Amino acid sequence: MRLLWRMYISFFTCTLLALLATAWYGNHALRRFYQEQVAADLLVKANILANEIRSQFLKADGEKVDRYCKEFGRLTQTRVTVILPDGKVVGDSDRNPALMENHISRSEIQEALRGRTGKSVRFSDTIRRTLMYVAIPLERDGEVVGVVRTSVPLAVINWTLRSVYRHVGLGVLALAFFFAMLAFLLTRQMTQPLEAMRRTAERLALGDLQVRAPVPREEETATLARAMNQTAAQLAEKMASLTRQRDLQNAVFSSMMEGVLAVDSEGRILDLNPAAAQLLALDLEQARGRSIQEIVRNRELQTFIASALAAEKPVQTEIVLYGDTERCLQVHGTALTGSAGDKFGAVIVLTDITRIKRLEMMRRDFVANVSHELKTPITALRGAVETLSDAAPTTSEDKERFMSMMRRQVERLNAIVDDLLTLSRIEHDAEHKRIPRETGEVSEVLWRAVQACAGQAEAKKITISVECPNEAKALINAPLLEQAVGNLIDNAIKYSAEQSRIVAGARIHDDKVEIYVRDEGPGIEAKHLPRIFERFYRVDQARSRSLGGTGLGLAIVKHIALAHGGSVSVESTPGHGSTFIIRIPRA
Repeated sequence: MRLLWRMYISFFTCTLLALLATAWYGNHALRRFYQEQVAADLLVKANILANEIRSQFLKADGEKVDRYCKEFGRLTQTRVTVILPDGKVVGDSDRNPALMENHISRSEIQEALRGRTGKSVRFSDTIRRTLMYVAIPLERDGEVVGVVRTSVPLAVINWTLRSVYRHVGLGVLALAFFFAMLAFLLTRQMTQPLEAMRRTAERLALGDLQVRAPVPREEETATLARAMNQTAAQLAEKMASLTRQRDLQNAVFSSMMEGVLAVDSEGRILDLNPAAAQLLALDLEQARGRSIQEIVRNRELQTFIASALAAEKPVQTEIVLYGDTERCLQVHGTALTGSAGDKFGAVIVLTDITRIKRLEMMRRDFVANVSHELKTPITALRGAVETLSDAAPTTSEDKERFMSMMRRQVERLNAIVDDLLTLSRIEHDAEHKRIPRETGEVSEVLWRAVQACAGQAEAKKITISVECPNEAKALINAPLLEQAVGNLIDNAIKYSAEQSRIVAGARIHDDKVEIYVRDEGPGIEAKHLPRIFERFYRVDQARSRSLGGTGLGLAIVKHIALAHGGSVSVESTPGHGSTFIIRIPRA
């Protein structure tokens, strides 16, 4: 039940009970007062009658007394009776005294004969009604010689009182209605602030922390409203702070490059960030709450998580994930502890070190390849020098042959060093943004690169054609881009058969200009394609060296493309030639 109605019913019930108690007491007091007033009136009438009949009574004229009683009773609407000391009735306003019984036993008569005023309310056997009697002594020379009694029917008193009661009842009903309305208004005035605070509390419970309760005029409820508003303001501030912290944590958690995985003591996933879901190929939402053994099919990771849950200190290891691509992960595990120091899980941090491992492998391969590339000419030079410095005589033809071989090896060493310096300079200038670029036509670059390789192409009777629209313009460094295209055409000539065809062209694709060199050579196997742009990487080492390559040409092409904000790729099928593509932004 609402507080309004509970308070209203309580107030109205108390008010109604008070009204009923007041009405009952008032009616009781009114009845007593009215009876006393009737008794006093009867006493006055009795005294008047006594004075009037005293002379006739002294003369012992009973008939005159009786007539006088009847006349007096008719005028005053009161029953009047005169009784002798022995109880005999000598006069009565309503009956024949001769027919009336002796009244000596009546209580009011007994009191009057003793010289006092007698009063009683009783049933009259004479007129068969309940009457109120008042009797006074009629004295002569200090002696009671008779009794004068007046009486009225109690029904008259009751009828008068009932009329009064009816008016009092109507007044009580009117007051009850008035107090009911007044109680409702007062209760509503008292409960309205509480109702407003209740609605405010409900909206606060639903999460609307900006709502405030109106402050009423009454000090008690105003204090409560102010306290509620202050609590709501503090709660809103704390919730905003918690929301900011949560958003910050979520932002950091979601933007981390490392994968973060939290598991409970049973190995069920509590939470994970997008990086972890991507590394482990999991659905971010469906993974939560599921067992790590159920969704991650990697024995090494499962074993590591079990050890992290059991370990007292942080643990780490490296694992390999096998899937579409092979990934090498560095894994750190730390136990999760509560405020009481009890462990309830572990947090696992996954760092993808595949690129680092690949770079380490490339570095090792680079060192090994450089050593190998340099060792071959150095070994040849050392052998030639030792032969020439030998004491044994040599002919001029041998000397010329050795000198020619030494010259070739020195030129090869010089080419390797030049390419390494070129590659290093391109990387350094690109890193420090020192490579100047300007809008230029790609077709001019292609024609110059083709002309630079025309002699080699003619030697093998290879036809080189150029395909380039006039609107193909880009922000370029013309000499560097010409060098990159020249390297691609040079490789195409070296690996293409005689009388074959090479196409050097460009096309516009979205916001890029794609420069391509397509040949009809032997093609490249798919396993070599990811590494073909690495330094000193050779598909066919013996053939590459015999053709005079340094193994750095495609690496230079790659870094020139990167310096232009672009990329390089290759499309090749063994036996069907290759197409190398440089993509750079349009002007």
